[in-house]
Amino acid sequence: MKKFENVAMYETNPKWKNAISRVEKMYDPVFGDAPMRTEFDRDYTRIINCTAYRRLKHKTQVFFAPKNDHICTRIEHVNLVDSISNTIANYLGLNSELTRAIAVTHDIGHSPFGHQGERILDEIAKREYGGKFWHGGNGLYLVDNIELLSDRAGIKRNLNLTYAVRDGIPGHSGNPNINGQKPREEFVDLDEFSYSNKFSPYTWEACVVKIADNISYLGRDLEDAKEMKIITDRDINNIDKSIENIRINNSSIIGYLVSDLCNNSNVEEGLKFSKEAYNTMEKIKKFNYDKIYKNERIQPTIRYFTVLMNEIFYTLKNAYNGIATIKSIRKLRRYYPFLSDEFANWLETYSNSVDRDNDKFCNKVIYDLNKIEDYLKSIIDYMSGMTDQYIVRIYNEIISF
Repeated sequence: MKKFENVAMYETNPKWKNAISRVEKMYDPVFGDAPMRTEFDRDYTRIINCTAYRRLKHKTQVFFAPKNDHICTRIEHVNLVDSISNTIANYLGLNSELTRAIAVTHDIGHSPFGHQGERILDEIAKREYGGKFWHGGNGLYLVDNIELLSDRAGIKRNLNLTYAVRDGIPGHSGNPNINGQKPREEFVDLDEFSYSNKFSPYTWEACVVKIADNISYLGRDLEDAKEMKIITDRDINNIDKSIENIRINNSSIIGYLVSDLCNNSNVEEGLKFSKEAYNTMEKIKKFNYDKIYKNERIQPTIRYFTVLMNEIFYTLKNAYNGIATIKSIRKLRRYYPFLSDEFANWLETYSNSVDRDNDKFCNKVIYDLNKIEDYLKSIIDYMSGMTDQYIVRIYNEIISF
């Protein structure tokens, strides 16, 4: 019990000042004299009140546009990771306020259509301007540069989260050999976190979220796939025959893996599973990839996503006109009123447009419309924030008469 309390991210931790640091000074958090929230709790409330978090409820986890209300969406997955990481952190004596803030933020950079949409945006970015797209890096970019909240004067400002929470976003991504996870010691510039698994997370709490992310989807994706008739009871029984320690259902998988992790982890060796539990996790993961994620039933939607996302990108790309681009986009209103208004407003918020309302917005200007590569990236950023429903609506507007 509480085996990690001496390395938890509290004021006694030598990394504390770095962990709670922000890029800019935050305005006074309370109206009274005493603060009501910790730095990490404040980050948590900033995230759950921002629009990007709210949009997760309409983003694909595995299955696109299910009619069944009980199929997992991205926001439910985020909350499952929050629950699992909270259990682990409390048992081990880590800071559960930090795990909670990282957990609800970790997938905020996901595109519409889940990992398939992520791959398509990456292909477009590479082809069009030599860029890249991965949801961990995009999540960090989003909370640093794009997502806004109004301050008490009604002025839109960037989220300005703590280093420890920001670090956990790209830090969760990628999962080869997660057994024996330990945090890094270096206080690196997070802009250097340019690909998945480049750095280990900075805190034990972020390591917990990374592992909780891997635990959370195994059983839930199995149950959803069965509900959607992608797999059958016979398929699941075949996994049961190869695994002796648990029954294959969501509750058993989570309970077994969380308990095993808590019992086998220590500061010296890191967050680790027993050999048996780790092998069990890998077997279920392999089954999910072979029987669910690569299932032929999912392939038509992937082809649809590819056409849809490329068509929207090309429609907006063709509107580029240097510093006068926003005027060109507004001329599209004759054909695409919804897309024209929405994307023009987006560019006015984040670019060096002459139409930008500087009395309303005090966020970073991140696109120079004189540069075509900035404009092309702005399209990728805009598309990445869309929900499944929103991006389909835009596509239908483009192809309809």
